[in-house]
Amino acid sequence: MADIFALTLEALTGSDIELVDVERAPMGVLRVVIDHPEGVSIENCEWVSKQLSRVFEVESVDYSRLEVSSPGVDRPLKQIADFVRFAGQRVEVKFREAIENRKVFVGVLIAPEGVSAESATPDTQFLLELEDASGGVRDLSFTFDEVDRAKLDPVLDFKGRKR
Repeated sequence: MADIFALTLEALTGSDIELVDVERAPMGVLRVVIDHPEGVSIENCEWVSKQLSRVFEVESVDYSRLEVSSPGVDRPLKQIADFVRFAGQRVEVKFREAIENRKVFVGVLIAPEGVSAESATPDTQFLLELEDASGGVRDLSFTFDEVDRAKLDPVLDFKGRKR
């Protein structure tokens, strides 16, 4: 899988499309998730699909169907740069080790002041601003290495009412 990820990453080099994930799914499906600074369009997906089809044919990558899509509203945060880029957003973080007898927390992600995507390291201290049951706010400090998985967790309101 690392080879396919690296190959896909190399195929997208020079474009403004970001590779989020590559996954092998059942029945030979190869799923590629991309992002774009202005949002993923159908044209982006089509271009990536054509580009990767050619590259995978030349490199003899075995798959029966290629799916290219956007990460969706609950975009996974896979790299340290994602934690900097999406600072200020509501996220769900699952930690490798339990903290206060639980592993999953939802709150607003805060990156340290002055840290850029390039300067962040695995031991950079991020904060998760948590709202407790009484309506108060507290901060939970963590590093990228302590995270098992993380994703955006926006509040969606399909009825048009404010929450």
